[in-house]
Amino acid sequence: MANWKVTLLRPDEEHGFSSFQDGVFLLFFFPGWWFLMSYKDYIKWERMPSTWCPGCGIGIVLKYAAMAIDELKIPKEDVVVVSGIGCSGRSAGYFDVESLHGLHGRALAMAEGVKRGNRKLKVVVISGDGDLLGIGGNHLLHTSRRNVEMCVICINNEIYGMTGGQMSPTTKKGTVTLTSPEGSPYNPVNAQGLITSNKDHFYARSSVFHLNHLKKSIQEGISRGGFSFIEVISYCIENNGRRLGFKDAPEMLDLIRKNYKVNPSPAGKLGDLELGIVKT
Repeated sequence: MANWKVTLLRPDEEHGFSSFQDGVFLLFFFPGWWFLMSYKDYIKWERMPSTWCPGCGIGIVLKYAAMAIDELKIPKEDVVVVSGIGCSGRSAGYFDVESLHGLHGRALAMAEGVKRGNRKLKVVVISGDGDLLGIGGNHLLHTSRRNVEMCVICINNEIYGMTGGQMSPTTKKGTVTLTSPEGSPYNPVNAQGLITSNKDHFYARSSVFHLNHLKKSIQEGISRGGFSFIEVISYCIENNGRRLGFKDAPEMLDLIRKNYKVNPSPAGKLGDLELGIVKT
């Protein structure tokens, strides 16, 4: 009997079941058959390989966001992924759920429209530091203040990567870019300070190296019931790293490993090189 069940539930790559009859059996006798899904069912594999450069951290975030959603057992029809413009903004198109790829800086405005249109949906925004903290900064300010229920994943590679490597709102002071050949004269945007200035807040900082922490942060953000903002420390090897002297993506990833440490119990605020969750 046990062997029969294993055979019956065996997925195939095209349909997810070993046969059409097996699928009908599951729908009839197991209405919650979606509990058999894995994170792979949330991704459009026919679109792989992705458009991102080899070694890019965005693909890591894509996978662990899908894993987080899967482990929360959220049916595909109850999830909407929204993104804006930029390398990270291409993320929405790789999720096999309802998705929306919109205008530069308007991801949060569109996401709020989706949420207000159907409050039962779990809305996840995946975009970059330029899109969310630059041209979209006005929407971030007020969407977070209104505590609109959505999980925002900001992939922070500290550069405008898609357009060649210009200084972004999160570029560290002194960093050489195409638009700051003598080093950026500005301090980066303090995303933590912006989000935590609201009385009700959820701010997490994770990275593309600290994967268990990344998945946990996304899961908590989605489950919170209000606005959550997850800043994911990443990198861009092609249009930033090589200019700074890195030879490959693993070298940049290793720097993240060395520099950032998880603080499991931050006292109200994360240090500049700390990863963790600050929430009310």
